[in-house]
Amino acid sequence: MCTGCVATAQQTNNTPQRYKIAVVDLMILKRQKLGAFQLTKDIGADGVEVDMGGLGDRETFDNQLANDSTRAQFLNKAKELDLEIPSLAMTGFYAQSFPERPTAVKAVQDCINTMKQMNVKIAFLPLGIKGDLVKYPELRPAVVSRLKEVGKMAEEAGVIIGIETALSATEEVKLLKDIGSPAIQIYFNFANPLQGGRDLYKELAILGKHRICQIHCTNKDSVWLQNDPQINMNRVKLTLNKLGWSGWLVIERSRDATDPRNVKKNFGANTAYMKSIFQQSH
Repeated sequence: MCTGCVATAQQTNNTPQRYKIAVVDLMILKRQKLGAFQLTKDIGADGVEVDMGGLGDRETFDNQLANDSTRAQFLNKAKELDLEIPSLAMTGFYAQSFPERPTAVKAVQDCINTMKQMNVKIAFLPLGIKGDLVKYPELRPAVVSRLKEVGKMAEEAGVIIGIETALSATEEVKLLKDIGSPAIQIYFNFANPLQGGRDLYKELAILGKHRICQIHCTNKDSVWLQNDPQINMNRVKLTLNKLGWSGWLVIERSRDATDPRNVKKNFGANTAYMKSIFQQSH
């Protein structure tokens, strides 16, 4: 795959790139670290999803970006390397319970404040262990109630909070309808339907263009995307094209299980492959 050819095609084509490829700072082992930008550039991606920092027992995230000088460093480095920050990630919620944690909404508000300061329009919000509405359906009212509150805050700020759930696309449509906010959308993850035995392409089609804000375009760690028998990436592209969707495809996992910590090798291979499919010049 000729990454230089892709770059040349992009430079000579004035139309904006329909699909852009990013990596996750947490997964390239640079969680909220300035070095994530140079590593992202070396990997060959167009941008990096920046994490809000750990959560643990704190009231809110351990967010260094709340510091004006740190935030300026991040923004300046992104500009210097011609990289974008497509989203902020609240991955601290993975080990928490969004519907039960007393300060959950406050933590999301802090993320929204940082989004505004950095001019980032999308944030990723996993609903956490107890936010799995397949396993804990009784917590659905609390999830809906809190996301209604978050939706109002996000609408006011002009940003979108992308949630990841364990539900099927049909159930996600119902959930979004109950929440009733255009600022709450689905941050789609290929791994969820694949691990749940559902049809990835049908799930994308059911959600449609306006309910998917961004996509984590990876499966569980085992093999690189180009070697994954569960995903036909050309069919993914065809499905998204038919929907009229455009946006960021963010690489989270799909590391070679025999060499999982080789960041440049794993993410470089996945980025080059995704660009070869989604950023062809013709």
